[in-house]
Amino acid sequence: MDAGFNLFENEIGAQFAKRFANAGLVVQRSSLSRTTQELVSLRASQINGCGWCIDMHTKEAAAAGESAVRLHLVAAWREATVFTEAERAALAFAEEGTRLADAAEGVTDETWAGVRKHYDDNQVAALLALVALINAANRLAVIAHQRGGSYEVGMFDAAMN
Repeated sequence: MDAGFNLFENEIGAQFAKRFANAGLVVQRSSLSRTTQELVSLRASQINGCGWCIDMHTKEAAAAGESAVRLHLVAAWREATVFTEAERAALAFAEEGTRLADAAEGVTDETWAGVRKHYDDNQVAALLALVALINAANRLAVIAHQRGGSYEVGMFDAAMN
């Protein structure tokens, strides 16, 4: 399958991609830990089958010091012992926020309670924005047929600042 469209090689696409990435900077600069951000992004990307985003977030997390064991177990986080209670709450939130079509109620009250227990208001806002942004990013990449494997850590940093 060849790429259907490269946003970065088109004037309108590049403008949109830059603004989209800048919205993500709000989350990146928040007090929500980078570890949590990468785990949540990776999990949503796995659910959505986005090879490009799985590639990117796996590599970014590893570059930030995340262990291979934890990265390999994100897809089965409920059956793993390597995630904190707070990370588990964020991963549940990411899953329920990503699988909206699968569950009529969206994010459950139980999941919200877990998120509220472990994160302050600014972190909750960042987590909510992150789940929305990663799901949008997954859709952009999957629709455009971006494939995983070629991402290099930090490759968009200069272009997005």
